[in-house]
Amino acid sequence: MAKQPIRVVRAEYVRDYSIHLRFNDGTEKTVDFSRWLRGEIFKALINKRNFKRFFVAGGTVCWPNGADVAPETLRDAKDAANDRGLTAVKSRRGPAPARR
Repeated sequence: MAKQPIRVVRAEYVRDYSIHLRFNDGTEKTVDFSRWLRGEIFKALINKRNFKRFFVAGGTVCWPNGADVAPETLRDAKDAANDRGLTAVKSRRGPAPARR
């Protein structure tokens, strides 16, 4: 059975140039798009009002001016929520005991 191509299925603005993405494989991450805001088509997105006009189409994040980033690139991008080397770990032990 062929593996389905990666697609963005949901995108939500977080802050600055970061968007929280959900992919069709269930992966979720926050991606900082600032690294792609160079070049003719992306320079209009430096204006945050324009940046916030993104939408999901064709399986990726797009803007009205025609800019988009390949979903595979977004899936492989570093998770901006973990930029400080922190990862969320779910504990199986329950809450820590109260200190006295």
